[in-house]
Amino acid sequence: MLQGWIQIALTILIVVAITPFLGEYMARVYLGKPTVLDSVLNPLERSLLTLMGVRSRSEMTGWQYARALLFSNLAMSVLLALILFGQGWLPFNPTGLSSPSWDTNLHTIISFITNTNQQHYSGETTYGYFAQFAGLGFMFFVSAGTGLAVGIAFIRGLTGKPLGNFYVDLTQSITRILLPISIVGAIIFMVAGMPETLAGPVVVPTLEDPNISQAIALGPVAHFEIVKELGENGGGFYAINSAHPFENPNGLTNLIEIISMMAIPASLIYTYGAIAENRKQAWLVYGMVMVIFVGFVVITEIGEANGNAAVNALLGSPSPNLEGKEVRFGWAQSALYTVVTTGTMTGAVNSLIDSYMPTGGFVTLSNLFLQIIWGGQGTGTAYLFAYLILAVFATGLMVGRTPEFLGRKIEKREVVLASFLLLLVHPLFVLIPSAITLGFPDQLAGISNPGFHGLGQVVYEYASATANNGSGWEGLADSQPAPTGLWWNLSASVSLLGGRYIPIICLLLLADGMSRKQPVPMTVGTLRTDTVLFTGITAGVVLIMGALTFFPVLALSPIAEAFQLAKGG
Repeated sequence: MLQGWIQIALTILIVVAITPFLGEYMARVYLGKPTVLDSVLNPLERSLLTLMGVRSRSEMTGWQYARALLFSNLAMSVLLALILFGQGWLPFNPTGLSSPSWDTNLHTIISFITNTNQQHYSGETTYGYFAQFAGLGFMFFVSAGTGLAVGIAFIRGLTGKPLGNFYVDLTQSITRILLPISIVGAIIFMVAGMPETLAGPVVVPTLEDPNISQAIALGPVAHFEIVKELGENGGGFYAINSAHPFENPNGLTNLIEIISMMAIPASLIYTYGAIAENRKQAWLVYGMVMVIFVGFVVITEIGEANGNAAVNALLGSPSPNLEGKEVRFGWAQSALYTVVTTGTMTGAVNSLIDSYMPTGGFVTLSNLFLQIIWGGQGTGTAYLFAYLILAVFATGLMVGRTPEFLGRKIEKREVVLASFLLLLVHPLFVLIPSAITLGFPDQLAGISNPGFHGLGQVVYEYASATANNGSGWEGLADSQPAPTGLWWNLSASVSLLGGRYIPIICLLLLADGMSRKQPVPMTVGTLRTDTVLFTGITAGVVLIMGALTFFPVLALSPIAEAFQLAKGG
């Protein structure tokens, strides 16, 4: 058991060590400063921007940035639709898979363009190689790049700089951050045992009976897997995602996947500090998120290490909860992976979240509700600093100080946008469809577990969609024919779109307004935000707001389930 805790500590230390280097590099990229890749990438980027019709790097307003983002995402969705609906006529489809139902394709398109990658299908038996690497794999880059572009535009606005140009930010996010790291990671993954081939499935006799054959699916997995984690995409090439031995063969690949999920969102906080020229505040905010993250890890790990009391009574001795987990990862790395994947909004899984103890259910739901531990690709960092704006306003009112952030006054417009973003949009697209679904459990939900856990299954599905995470507690009929499968595909699509694009527009408008404010000189009445005290207050604001909004759901599902298990129910 001690070995598991040591592994967790070392993994976190590696992420902390990476943060200043990657964070500083991203700051140089987005500030237009020289980097080691300039000689190779400058000509490539100029060619790509010319091909897209972007002949200047003119700055955009918040609305212009949002429109460019929405139109480009719409165009890419049309391209993906052509691939998925026409996959029966496309090459590299060795098993001759035809296109699935229209509602499955629609949900998949929306899910992948929103960087959610919620899958109501089984990867290797639904989509061929071309659809996976040219369609879904392409979305891995552009959806993650879109989130990074929004995050950096928000940081620029907060620090009083113009928001930038969406097309330039999207291009640089892919060419200078996602693509170089993915190339290196894909090579490491191939060496570690992941397949990278266009060959069809291999048919082999089973160990139990040589007369019975089994088809083992292959595919171009290695390059798909690294950007899946690095871009916080999460969609698996195979049905069981990173629990599959070809997507996650051993401890080394598992470690790299965990670090890849955390690297960019953690480093973006440092990037903010570099751009704002206030690294002290960046480290304080980083520390706040890390403390909450470590607390969530400890809560989950203790629950999994102690296991189920009823099972332990049958065994006659304490045993970790190994249900739904791969033995090659064990309880410790499985639980760490789960907290990371729900905290970073990645959604990849190396174990079945549905089988975790109630403490794990509490943490995974809390991550989806808060969205800042560490948050989505780019957007999570923006959410985090939106919380800081609310904390500045609330604290300023309480102590009689001027509510200012980075020398710019926080006024009604900023508070309304931040409140709408954090306190209304997310609950709206989680709780309303959950209530409708739970009102018709037999006709719509298809819940496999009645009672407290079944309620959590439904809420988790919509929370995952709205937070653009994509993981699930499973146990729902979301891959079945109508009416249940149709309901899940359509209702989750609404949450996917609402949870992605409404917050993005709010963030861009908030950043645009902050960038236009005239800076005011710091006085004795100014509330400083780069102190330990204010950072602690911000943590309280985050947790209290999250608790006030979603605590009833937590009380009715994982907390109630924990009491039920404790009573032997």
